[in-house]
Amino acid sequence: MLWLRRIAPVAALGLLLAALCTSPPDAVRTPLQPPTSAERTPPVTTPESIPGGTPDTAPGTTPDTIPDSRLLAGRRIVYSYPGPTPPPELLQVIREGRAAGVILFGENVTGPDQILAAVAQLREAAAQSPTGAPLLLMTDQEGGKVRRLPGAPDLSARRTGRSAHPVAEAARSGAEAGRTLADIGLNVNLAPVLDVYDSADNFIDHHERSYGQDPATVAELGAGFLAAQQDLRVAATAKHFPGLGSAARDQNTDEQPVTLPVPLAELRARGEEPYRAAIGAGVRLVMASWAVYPALDAASPAGLSPVVVQGELRERLGFQGVTVTDALEAKALASYGGTGPRALAAAAAGMDLLLCSARDVQQGEEAAAALAEALDSGRLDRAAFTEALQRVDELRDGLR
Repeated sequence: MLWLRRIAPVAALGLLLAALCTSPPDAVRTPLQPPTSAERTPPVTTPESIPGGTPDTAPGTTPDTIPDSRLLAGRRIVYSYPGPTPPPELLQVIREGRAAGVILFGENVTGPDQILAAVAQLREAAAQSPTGAPLLLMTDQEGGKVRRLPGAPDLSARRTGRSAHPVAEAARSGAEAGRTLADIGLNVNLAPVLDVYDSADNFIDHHERSYGQDPATVAELGAGFLAAQQDLRVAATAKHFPGLGSAARDQNTDEQPVTLPVPLAELRARGEEPYRAAIGAGVRLVMASWAVYPALDAASPAGLSPVVVQGELRERLGFQGVTVTDALEAKALASYGGTGPRALAAAAAGMDLLLCSARDVQQGEEAAAALAEALDSGRLDRAAFTEALQRVDELRDGLR
């Protein structure tokens, strides 16, 4: 995430905390369950059998104006927008069924009534789409310094790990994060961070985003956070696979390409180990990092590498949920061209959701257009594309 520039001005919005503390009705607070083995088996599909696969059902559209491939591609895109009000062009994209979700930042929040109204607009547009499936409405509410919304959790990961009762504090922070998001209608948190830092004040530790230096501790506390949050029907995201804990203070993928030459045995024992616990606890999403890990793939950042996404995360660790990219506009991807080529490379690597977080609706449209063209031309495998859509749709349907 471009989080160094996006940490919400929590202090300035502290007066909103009381307004965001009312829990939603008990009837909607059932745990998020990971998919069963039967649910993971993809059915035989045709364009007509895929929700949204018949574009003539979209209000105000025809097959000539929005081809089937554009509908399918859009359902893998997470959009963003500037300022406090969702723009009309984004609401139209959502009504047409061409968006998987929207990510919110501090600049999208000016007050309790305003953010509730904005989220209501987004949800209403989704209800008018061909399927009526809920949007994935997300933000980064890690705790401590990294909070897009005013309110809990107050403790950072570092302070949680150093507290007298870290396991209880991690669960409490997860529940607080879930309530903060659910109370305004959001359903996905891009947290917890599972990076195991290796030296004090390095990139991840400097902003207190790691639970500690022991992978077993990070695994236990991360699993506790995400389980408590998902009990409140807010899906959790483990990040940044396979780990940014060895990044030096200035190695920020938002700002530059980063290579982390960690030996394979160490990368798996430290970086990847917390993901075993997260997967066991039923985490619904995993975000891949934009760093390059030569021990796995010397040529590509993790989120653009089939070796990392398909080989390590899915085959080795057994993750069957939704994969999501880090910010598609990150400067670590400068050599990969613009939005379209980046989106295509991520999808080809096995990333299900593409995070277009530049606060520009056109960025999401460019990503969707690139996927649609590649799907039509055969550059993207249609069967793999359909499987990715099924994972995203299953997540969205589970949040109704």
